[in-house]
Amino acid sequence: MGLNHSEETHQRLVEKVPKCTGREMTEWFQLMNDGPSFLRFDDRVRWLSGEYELAHGHATAIVHEYDLVKAHRRMG
Repeated sequence: MGLNHSEETHQRLVEKVPKCTGREMTEWFQLMNDGPSFLRFDDRVRWLSGEYELAHGHATAIVHEYDLVKAHRRMG
């Protein structure tokens, strides 16, 4: 399914994640690295949301940002 909102909305959500969740994005990225190896975006969002009781929007923002960072590392 993937991201269903604009990049502007995504950036606003990413900025709010630490305050709303109590964890920095780098912590979320580490949890994703250590978690199950789901290939599908939606599966990763559902796992993150369910495992850590996150709002769907925050889980989506974390997974999308994680994918962006990983893609940037591969290209860089």
